[in-house]
Amino acid sequence: MDFDFSWILWGLPIAFVLGWLASRLDLRQLRIENRQAPKAYFRGLNFLLNEQQDQAIDAFIEAVQNDPDTSELHFALGNLFRRRGEYERAVRVHEHLLSRGDLSRADRHRAQHALALDFLKAGLLDRAEEALRKLQGSAFEAQALLALLAIYERTRDWVQACETAEKLDASGQGDFSGRRAHYLCEQAVQATNEQAMQLLRAAMKTAPSAARPGIDLAALQRRAGDHAAAFKTLSEVVEAAPAALPLVARPLAECALACGSQAQALDLLRSGYAQAPSLDVLEGIVALEADPASARDWYVRHLEREPSLVAAAKWIAGEKLEREQFHPQVQRALDHAVKPLTRYRCAACGFEAKQHFWQCPGCQAWDSYPARRVEEL
Repeated sequence: MDFDFSWILWGLPIAFVLGWLASRLDLRQLRIENRQAPKAYFRGLNFLLNEQQDQAIDAFIEAVQNDPDTSELHFALGNLFRRRGEYERAVRVHEHLLSRGDLSRADRHRAQHALALDFLKAGLLDRAEEALRKLQGSAFEAQALLALLAIYERTRDWVQACETAEKLDASGQGDFSGRRAHYLCEQAVQATNEQAMQLLRAAMKTAPSAARPGIDLAALQRRAGDHAAAFKTLSEVVEAAPAALPLVARPLAECALACGSQAQALDLLRSGYAQAPSLDVLEGIVALEADPASARDWYVRHLEREPSLVAAAKWIAGEKLEREQFHPQVQRALDHAVKPLTRYRCAACGFEAKQHFWQCPGCQAWDSYPARRVEEL
């Protein structure tokens, strides 16, 4: 049977027409999809800029459905869920990203970091820690270490916190020697006397200009009855950290009285007071002055240099009023009025406390409490 070549002549134009129609249909569909995805995406951005997060989420979900392979839309959607407090949905979005085989290495690390932040915001610290550890060696390593440090501080895992701070120091992210000294001091609180002394001396070597290790070590020495060693330690603290003198003044005076070093302590306190007058240093001087009249004169000297209701109340406490029967009521009113002025205030959040804290109970910032009372700020 002979083959009819006329079919080929007919078939070629038909195939060409069918191919052309198919390409037109594909192009039309592609244009429709491309118009829909950016439209939904930009609509979501507009809602986001207008702080309409619910509408923005709906728009981004629509955009993701139209173009499920776009990782940027997933990141935007996951971050929106986290900002709204919908941590489970944020976790699902970022876990879906991590499950994709076509994700680049950089985007995989980015998704891992976002997932860790989801867990951290949700308060799932163990899962956040696990996720953050996987970022070692990535571009997010420094951020992961900082987040891990915050976790260890919240859980009071001071050993891990110290190791993490050492890594941050080594990576050039800043000077964490002060933090490391605090972590060693926190470990010393739970240790035996011998271990505590070793930890505190290590803290003094880690941060020579930090006041806390020496103050804590002196307190330990005082409890052991070694007032002379405590006095020596506190004197070294004043030399290394002069700004901490108000915190040291009272225990320094007590140690001096216990070991017979009043003259040396008085010289130290007077010198510090001359450079920077302080209520606590003033109290230390008054405690060491042998003559009661001379001691009370220091309050008057302080009032001549700086107006102080606290110093005035202290002076009036030892003064005889013309109508002595009203003295207790007057003194009680003054003591009540000056009580708020003797507090310490966090420079970061303004949290006030009766005692000085190395870490603010309010905002958790370290070394945010000045060594001066509210009245002196």
